[in-house]
Amino acid sequence: MTPRTRAMRWLFAIAFCFVSAICAAGQCLVDAAREQIGVTVSYDPSYVRLSYPLGDVPIDRGVCTDVVIRAYREFDVDLQALVHEDMRKHFSAYPNLWGLRRTDRNIDHRRVPNLQRFFLRHGQSLGTASLDADFKPGDLVTFMLPGNLPHIGIVSDRTANGRPLLVHNVGAGTREEDVLRSYTITGHYRYAPSLCAAQSSD
Repeated sequence: MTPRTRAMRWLFAIAFCFVSAICAAGQCLVDAAREQIGVTVSYDPSYVRLSYPLGDVPIDRGVCTDVVIRAYREFDVDLQALVHEDMRKHFSAYPNLWGLRRTDRNIDHRRVPNLQRFFLRHGQSLGTASLDADFKPGDLVTFMLPGNLPHIGIVSDRTANGRPLLVHNVGAGTREEDVLRSYTITGHYRYAPSLCAAQSSD
């Protein structure tokens, strides 16, 4: 075996392990999101004062962002605290859409534009022109719904006609549906900070 061949094999092995780790973490996130189906049964956008950290509204209700927040919390990743701390240190880096002059840890992490900015800053941004095959289990996709309403969901490992399903809450509780191409995609992100490792350490 030549040195070049040996080096190519090592690079392939490293790349394979990296991709496998991403896929495993993504599947963990999908499984955690899917557990919310039948549990979170309504959509409620009410402003609620939350405890901090790990604050949450009652599990039977929530909005699209709560699906994502709750899934990550299964692996000790608290987006409430992470977004709050990042906004506190870099407030000007986040969208100024609500006329706020300071952070609000009750609601900041539950707003899609803020999650988009957080995932852009701390994860991978994969653009908006992805083919169906480019969406991997556990990827995060943001949309603009009719009426200029931002939305977010988690890409599933299940498909319909070759198109990944989405685990999300668009108005009737957490569901797994074939809606990936039903709305205008505004972002495609990957954020997997050792999810399965966190689960296995419990």
